[in-house]
Amino acid sequence: MDSTLAVQQFIQQAIRNDFTNIDDILSPPEGQDEGVWKYEHLRQFCMELNGLAVKLQCECNPETCSQMTATEQWIFLCAAHKTPKECPAIDYTRHTLDGAACLLNSNKYFPSRVSIKESSVAKLGSVCRRVYRIFSHAFFHHRPLFDEYENETALCRRFTTFVTKYNLMSKDNLIVPILDEQQSLDVTGESEA
Repeated sequence: MDSTLAVQQFIQQAIRNDFTNIDDILSPPEGQDEGVWKYEHLRQFCMELNGLAVKLQCECNPETCSQMTATEQWIFLCAAHKTPKECPAIDYTRHTLDGAACLLNSNKYFPSRVSIKESSVAKLGSVCRRVYRIFSHAFFHHRPLFDEYENETALCRRFTTFVTKYNLMSKDNLIVPILDEQQSLDVTGESEA
């Protein structure tokens, strides 16, 4: 696993074998550097999220989704501008995926795909938070499209399991009820109200 693309190929092969076997996909081979493992998974998530972004373009446009929102409580500012500001959801999606690609391909922060400095690994949580917003917008505003893509890829379930496993996001920000324990919590919460 010490060649440049070995980890990426390992992850992609696990996905091809069975995209629903999330535990297998997220289980690193013995001795695998954790920073590289997280980095390569995030690269893979961003590549696959581009597929969701393409599907979203059919119905998510500046007229229908003038802001990047999830529920009524969540309006996200786009960090791609000099000062973060609101922009249409589809633009936010493009900007976020472009920004993630730029960071993850940056020679300054990630000069090697074999070993990664801890200071660079620390940047992954911020990327995860921004990227997750694409899932939440799709879930709350384009549910049929989200469900179709999720059934084909299990991408949101895999991403949510990944960020939870590696503590890359606060559970408070995981608003798409995708994990079994989240779904049972939501059902419990509704029955009490």
